[in-house]
Amino acid sequence: MSSYIDWTKTSKSNDYRGSSSFATFMIIGPTCFFLGILFAAFPYDFPLLWTKAPLPETFLDDLETHLKFLHQSPPIIARLLNIIGTVGFIGLFWKLFRPSEANFLFDGASLILYSIGVAVYIANIVKGLRLVSSGIWDTDKGLRHGSEPGEVILSREDSLKVMAASNTILALVLVGVLVLQAGQWYAEKRELEDEKEIEQKEAAPANKAASKKKQ
Repeated sequence: MSSYIDWTKTSKSNDYRGSSSFATFMIIGPTCFFLGILFAAFPYDFPLLWTKAPLPETFLDDLETHLKFLHQSPPIIARLLNIIGTVGFIGLFWKLFRPSEANFLFDGASLILYSIGVAVYIANIVKGLRLVSSGIWDTDKGLRHGSEPGEVILSREDSLKVMAASNTILALVLVGVLVLQAGQWYAEKRELEDEKEIEQKEAAPANKAASKKKQ
């Protein structure tokens, strides 16, 4: 692992990919984009998870119609989402190519969180959208079994709650990515400030000696 990290690279190095690099914008852009999508879904998620008030009679039907509309959108929408998500991965791997210690810590942790977010999206949200779009709850036929042996499909309300909880988890993970990128920016800022203070302290005795010589 020590050979993987470039210990000679600092924030002043020419090939250092820090918080102001284009790769960082490739990470922040998709992350904020997906947070915006999750924020748009929050009005549906809030009554399911964050309030004890009874749900309106048509709420589950309206939510199911909304999710069907999303899942059955034109293929170009899914391709754009895949492309935008891939851009985030490219930015992370770009910053982790011959990384500095800061890249390894902040961007490595960001990559872990970003990967967790993708796993939650594929395992819970995509699967839930497929179930909703298939109309599996349109008929009352008791216990429903999935395609895998022993797999049992939850009721409509419970399944929608799982999707809402997955949206919340995904939002927290993406916020974590932004916090790590902001932490890298703050660490670079403090490093520059500390270096300036050291330079000023080292230059102060020299300036005093030069002033005495003039006198």
